[in-house]
Amino acid sequence: MISVEEALARTTEAFSPLPGEEVSLEKALGRVLAEDAYAAVSHPPTDVSAMDGYAVRAKDVAQVPVSLSVMGEAPAGGAYKDEVMSGQAVRIFTGGTVPQGADTIIIQENTERNGETVMVVKGARDGTYIRRQGMDFKTDEVGLKAGRRLAPRDIAFAAAMNLSHLTVRRKPSIAILSTGDELILPGKTPGPNRIPGSNGPGLAAFVDSCGGNPVDLGIAPDDEKVLAALAAGAKDSDLLVTSGGVSVGDHDIVRDALGRHGLKVNFWGVAMRPGKPLLFGHFSGVPFLGFPGNPVATLVCATVYLRPAIDAMLGVCDGRTEEISARLTCNLDANDERQCYLRAHLSTDREGNMTATPLPKQDSAMISILSQANGLLIRPPNAQAAKVGECVTVIPLAGRHAG
Repeated sequence: MISVEEALARTTEAFSPLPGEEVSLEKALGRVLAEDAYAAVSHPPTDVSAMDGYAVRAKDVAQVPVSLSVMGEAPAGGAYKDEVMSGQAVRIFTGGTVPQGADTIIIQENTERNGETVMVVKGARDGTYIRRQGMDFKTDEVGLKAGRRLAPRDIAFAAAMNLSHLTVRRKPSIAILSTGDELILPGKTPGPNRIPGSNGPGLAAFVDSCGGNPVDLGIAPDDEKVLAALAAGAKDSDLLVTSGGVSVGDHDIVRDALGRHGLKVNFWGVAMRPGKPLLFGHFSGVPFLGFPGNPVATLVCATVYLRPAIDAMLGVCDGRTEEISARLTCNLDANDERQCYLRAHLSTDREGNMTATPLPKQDSAMISILSQANGLLIRPPNAQAAKVGECVTVIPLAGRHAG
């Protein structure tokens, strides 16, 4: 068996960023930028007012109260065409262009309007409440850098830069194949000794949440010809992921069966729990990840290996699986030679510290326990016993929808 670190290094180095494609802003949420996005305009485009009030010359309001003649107005999206002269004011609104000659804004709360004149009762220094041209960003500046996963705020920023389209990475195509005679499609009536297959839908949702495009190859029975035929459906995909059939039982046929049809194994077996039988290689040139069949093991392996693989194909700049520190709420026994991923509940105590509570049952077949968990607590190989209050490393499991 190899370590988790070595297994992760071997898998991720097999992937590189995919080509870019242009999409509209309406379809860019959750996608990953393939190229830097440059501003097509400056914001604001001119000096504009930050408040409703009056545009004046600062030296005219150095001593107050003072009465000024109101010469016109400058609404948002409009402008006063003439120059503001001494003794004059222009009614201005938030976002309105500051007229030539004016160098400060008097907010309307500090004025008293009387017909065509305005009394300024509190002055302002030069530049008060003026947003300078390009204060936010300037034309041709890099606004969004390649490798960024686009959030709603980024879409708004791109629109403000006057961009209607962005170049993003193509979504990785991830073929998913479940294996095992015991599996049926969810919703079908199970016969004797049959169970609904949960790994296929779970992996598809996981791939979608990471920004990939899941391709369902169905369920393969423990039959070499059928297994190979279904696996061949991944020939145009960027990665093939199987679940089940990679352990050492008589019915675990994936490694040997696909080995006779083009599977080249890079490694088989990782010092981790759950997920020990993990297999990685290439099937007819397509990268291949073989996960154990137990549902918890499948999704733990997806978190540890599949997400970084997808991030590598997307060129995500922060692609490594998030790991944070938390304080234990109970004692833990010493660990053995395998890195352990305990299903845990993460919370925050009264002092604002992240806490981690391992759930009472850790059987890798109990998907209900994983559903209750919102984190994985990592126990390194040969870790000593840990006590309440000690810091441990956890992986949050809160979903992230990539769009």
